[in-house]
Amino acid sequence: MTAIDPAHLVGTGGALGALARVYVSQRFEGEYPVGTLVVNVLGSLALGLVTFAGAGETVVLMVGTGACGSFTTFSSFSFETVRLIEEDEIGRAAANALANLAGSLAAIGIAWLAVRAVG
Repeated sequence: MTAIDPAHLVGTGGALGALARVYVSQRFEGEYPVGTLVVNVLGSLALGLVTFAGAGETVVLMVGTGACGSFTTFSSFSFETVRLIEEDEIGRAAANALANLAGSLAAIGIAWLAVRAVG
């Protein structure tokens, strides 16, 4: 059996993650950056599930590095938070930062609990 080049795994996962990211962004367009929050929380959940389940290197490269890497977005989260601050929306900026960080950490915790419950 021929091993798949890691770059192909990451690239394929990245393409799928990027397409999913665009889809979610379009579904949650609006004034508050909900789309970014959704992708960061779901991506954290997916990465947590893959990691805690002990997935093999192929799955980790494709799903973890590729798909989750292109699906989630720290740069958009940071930009949107600063944009809210520039618009004097300090409370909304703080809520955005808290929601992204707490939501993503909670998703990792849920993934850990789910894998423990199944395994």
